[in-house]
Amino acid sequence: MGYRSGTDTTEQYHSVDIRKIRIKRLLQTGGQLTLRWSRCGSPTGALVGQAEQGSMRFLYGCRSRCDDEWNSREFVIRLAWTPCNFGGHRPWFICPAQGCGHRVAVLYGGRGIFACRHCYQLVYESQREQPHDRALRRVQAIRMKLGGSGSMAEPFPGKPKGMHRRTYQRLCLEAASMAPLLWPPWLLRRIGRDNS
Repeated sequence: MGYRSGTDTTEQYHSVDIRKIRIKRLLQTGGQLTLRWSRCGSPTGALVGQAEQGSMRFLYGCRSRCDDEWNSREFVIRLAWTPCNFGGHRPWFICPAQGCGHRVAVLYGGRGIFACRHCYQLVYESQREQPHDRALRRVQAIRMKLGGSGSMAEPFPGKPKGMHRRTYQRLCLEAASMAPLLWPPWLLRRIGRDNS
């Protein structure tokens, strides 16, 4: 059984990532950010942010899940900077939820405020996967990294040009070690019963 299968996942919430904001060089005072979210072609939320000295001011509008009514809210999120090992500084959001104050890279929007995943008790989608689903996803990722498709019906891809032989062999061994995990236990039991 997957980990905490009854809780919401991070993929179900709107999110803002400070690393992406920094890459776009929008953390300098006056920098502006606009994010929009939609589901099935219908807008579900928008976030407009402006960098200030030591914080970011956001205007967040979202549509509730039940109806078409839009709600908006303005809030300020403080920023913190920590030194990196090889120079420079890394930015963080300070979670604005009451009683939290953790440094986080990603905040999730829901129920009116943006907060860290711990405050909303969110899990990653991969934490809800069964072991055979996780193994299948990893093997498909290896196949695509090698230039093939994720289809298990196709032959395993050969070594791509420019890839070190040792890297290719490591990926082949990893994919082969996952082979026993690719099938759900109930299917293996059923196959075993049918063959006996």
